[in-house]
Amino acid sequence: MKRIVSGVALLLIATVAVAEEYRAIVGGVDAGFMKAERGDRTVDIELDIKQNGRGPTVSEEIELDEDGLPTAWTVTGRTTFGSAVDEFFRREGDVARWRDTTGEGEYFIDDDTPFYVTQNGSSYSLALLVEALEASGEDAIALAPSGRAQVRRRESLTVAGDAGELTVTGYEIIGISMNPQLVILDEAGRFFATANPRMSLVRKGYESADLKLREYAENLSTQRFVDIQSDVARNFDAPVRIRNVHVFDPLSLSLTGPKDVVIYGQRISSVQPAGSPSLSDEVAIDGAGGTLVPGMYEMHGHLGQGNALLNIAAGVTSLRDMGNENDVLESLMDRIDQGIIAGPRITRSCFIEGKSEFSAATGETVSTLEEGLEMVRWCASRDFHQVKFYNSMRPEWAAELVAEAKKLGLRVAGHVPAFATADQMIEAGFNEITHANQLMLGWVLESGEDTRTLFRFTAMKRFPSLDVKSEAVQATIARMLAKGVAHDPTAGIHEHGLTALDGEPAPLARHVIDHLPASSQRSFKAEMFGTDSPAERAEYVAAFEFIMAVLGEMHEQGVLLLPGTDMGGSFSYHRELDLFQSIGMTPAEVLRRASYDMAVYLDQDEDLGSIEKGKYADFFLVPGDPTESLSQLREITMVVSDGVVYFPAEIYPYFGIRPFAESPELTTPDGA
Repeated sequence: MKRIVSGVALLLIATVAVAEEYRAIVGGVDAGFMKAERGDRTVDIELDIKQNGRGPTVSEEIELDEDGLPTAWTVTGRTTFGSAVDEFFRREGDVARWRDTTGEGEYFIDDDTPFYVTQNGSSYSLALLVEALEASGEDAIALAPSGRAQVRRRESLTVAGDAGELTVTGYEIIGISMNPQLVILDEAGRFFATANPRMSLVRKGYESADLKLREYAENLSTQRFVDIQSDVARNFDAPVRIRNVHVFDPLSLSLTGPKDVVIYGQRISSVQPAGSPSLSDEVAIDGAGGTLVPGMYEMHGHLGQGNALLNIAAGVTSLRDMGNENDVLESLMDRIDQGIIAGPRITRSCFIEGKSEFSAATGETVSTLEEGLEMVRWCASRDFHQVKFYNSMRPEWAAELVAEAKKLGLRVAGHVPAFATADQMIEAGFNEITHANQLMLGWVLESGEDTRTLFRFTAMKRFPSLDVKSEAVQATIARMLAKGVAHDPTAGIHEHGLTALDGEPAPLARHVIDHLPASSQRSFKAEMFGTDSPAERAEYVAAFEFIMAVLGEMHEQGVLLLPGTDMGGSFSYHRELDLFQSIGMTPAEVLRRASYDMAVYLDQDEDLGSIEKGKYADFFLVPGDPTESLSQLREITMVVSDGVVYFPAEIYPYFGIRPFAESPELTTPDGA
């Protein structure tokens, strides 16, 4: 029996089981499957996606009532990084109960029977939610654990595949997470695909529609951020005077006395004593005695539209992208440059990977040394700052590839190729080693052990067997100092993976979790790397302590450490800076490292890194003194990026985030 609602045929009761298979296409490469069997008010799902040596494997069993609402739901398996999944939901009378990694919960049902939102389930549930809401005839549907969701029907499109042409329609679900969730249904209301700019999960036989689906998803996302930009971006034709502020000077590591900072267009036109005469046509922003800090650099980003604006709100006005789909990133950069959407200034890395069964789908994959050299030349002919090599690159190619890159004016950074060590890559000429585990695993690996899998994470349990003063550790540090090699440790993602516990707020979110939407709070109360016992977790915690001790030793000896997250930046970037303070930097030194030092490192200090006349207007305002406490970074009241003024308090509600600070007072020439 089918029920037709709003033009969608909903399969609320299927008299015959219907089985469908879907393929995950990541960067144009088939990375796994989802299988769904729909019966009489039941759905059984198997999901297994593996890319870059990792990915989720889960099974779901779902029971639905006559209205398409779940009455029972189990999810079992493993997460992307191997944590065990043992999740359930049950509806019994007027009470709904569930268990996930955050613990157990319950929902008392009154007039609204909730639709359960899984923590680790598949995206098939999005189609079920659309069906249930459309069948109800209501504008919104209650969610368990909490919240309400709305559905917005978007444009239809035609796709071709083995079974002929299909007309499919996108539905955006609003209220589950910070950004709308997209599900694409066929004319019968069945799950057809989900997609984002980098991947699709599409019905088998229609894999050739991958690019079209990804472009469709990107266009929907772009329109959302175009609309937000029109609401929150303040562009002024007149000069803008930011009154009564102290300015953080990264060279002296101190604050100036009270100043007025005037910007015009994209540039800082002057820095004047506070209270200097102003002109009648100026826009005025009251800094209220707060502090202006130069815009910060996220040095390990993989930028997308979904986190671009959130980085701006966090004071991250420049970002080094460490690997992306080149066409996707170029398109994003064009939209940011044109002011269509907001986002940081982007410095691109050209991501080159060797071909293997574990290859990362992002970037360019090469099978031979000659292909690698040709790819380096391709990178040099375009606007890339450096090349980044990855795990499946053949170590014996390193010296020639590095030499070619440097001959063509490119820096070289990256992971340590499998079956090699950081010391070998330093000798081959790497300018930078990426990730603490990549740098340190060579001290504990045995010959033949393969780091292209999750083993590159689990092997960190061996770190506590070492001493920071050991010969191996000191020899690597000495090589780095001798050759001027920098390190991008991404300490925060290691802290999250090695120390986060189910049911407890993760360290990177503890200071902000109460401000986040319920779905995000839930995700920040889950382990990243699963463990089988408290003893194993203790080994991981000890491994992180060792990593921090090594980073402290490196900083003390003078190795340049770069602040980057590999976690999207924004709030996780603030946590990264906390960890830099933990290894021995003062708050002022951390702020300098995040701004001026990175501008110098990327040869951008002529225009960025400090607040001076003639430089780009990239900076942010906090109410207090961040050289005394980095917690001020979580209370940013204003960000200026390329001369455009943003108030985070106006941005965060679009993502379901409760603002951290009020906006400053703004006065325009007409007195508004």
